[in-house]
Amino acid sequence: MSEPNTWTPERLSVVSWVLYDLANTIFVLGVVSRYFGVWVVEDQGGRDWHVSLAVNLAMIVVIVVAPWMGARSDHFGRRRPYLVANTIMTVAATATLASFGVVASLAAFVVGQIGLNLGSIAYDAMLPDVSTTETRGRVSGIGVAVGYVGSFIAVGTGLLLLEPYGYAVLFRTQAALFLLFAFPAFFFIRERPRNVLGGAPPALSQTLPRLREAWRRTRQYEGVTRFLVARFFYTDAMNTVFIFVAIFARTEMDFTDRETDLLTIIGIVMALIGALTAGRLTDLLGPRKTLHGALYLWMIGIALAVVIGVTGATEFGWLIGAIGGAGLGATAATDRVYMTRISPPRHLGEFYGLYAVVGRFATLFGPLAWALIADGLGFGRVAAIGSLLLFFAAGRIILNKVSDHPRQWATGDLDSFA
Repeated sequence: MSEPNTWTPERLSVVSWVLYDLANTIFVLGVVSRYFGVWVVEDQGGRDWHVSLAVNLAMIVVIVVAPWMGARSDHFGRRRPYLVANTIMTVAATATLASFGVVASLAAFVVGQIGLNLGSIAYDAMLPDVSTTETRGRVSGIGVAVGYVGSFIAVGTGLLLLEPYGYAVLFRTQAALFLLFAFPAFFFIRERPRNVLGGAPPALSQTLPRLREAWRRTRQYEGVTRFLVARFFYTDAMNTVFIFVAIFARTEMDFTDRETDLLTIIGIVMALIGALTAGRLTDLLGPRKTLHGALYLWMIGIALAVVIGVTGATEFGWLIGAIGGAGLGATAATDRVYMTRISPPRHLGEFYGLYAVVGRFATLFGPLAWALIADGLGFGRVAAIGSLLLFFAAGRIILNKVSDHPRQWATGDLDSFA
């Protein structure tokens, strides 16, 4: 049996969901990718591994909590309360960055990332609430594209506030903007009516047994396990690039702060275009072919970064922003649609918990590998970024056998809807 097609999302609900992508991206681009790592390394005299350690600590917590939270959202039939609570946690942590010294700021960065990633589980799992099977790729693509407007806002606040006021004011401003654009999602996203399941809700103490059970359950559904394994590899590479790209531009390509901001803006523009294009292609061609194309773009961009790092041809560095940005937008717009298509509605929250766990394991492993290659083994950042080609290639090869054909779900796989 296919997913029911009787649900008609309200326009205000869709707009509110899309705006949350914008809010979320202010933190992801402004804090994680562009400014916080540079503040730690250049302003505070830290090392790449300090940022890597903070990322890893946050990801360990997310790995433990994500399956439990996803299963609870399935149990109670609600996603929005988890979105609200975790967003507020991220906003509060972001507002304290660079205000109380490097150690306290790294701790706040950990808390902010935990809230961001747990909130994203609820957010991604709400995609079926704001779309139909015919519009899922388009809505996802619009969400990602509008999200990159948040990237413009993040960089714009940096250009306006960083030099005259410093990092603390910049991070407080970005926290306020995150809350402002997330606010409609707190009240106006209308969720599909779902049955509240009987019995006791999932307990946090049962996280590891439930995680094993959830992994076993993925094997019952065609392509889910293989997709999650592939996602580990390409997300590992993608998140690592995202965290260290500003540092790479400043240290390996000798870009100034202004040039790094311009490179970021180029990446944002191309990510927006990539997301809108991929959203349309996903509805026309399916998520499988579209995601394959996105991964090829990533591989081209990484190879170019290696060439620039080895030859010193920094004039071609601007192409990295264009190619990588297009790949980033296309991947973000496509892979959550892919996940929704191959996952049964009854277990969507639980499987998105696994989706998040895989991404977080990747985020944990990627920066650790980067720090090991760049600092521990002394090979430098060019070798570190070059190693990511292997991860993108592995993800693409594993995805080759994951079909995206529409599934016919058994009645028991649909009964989360009331």
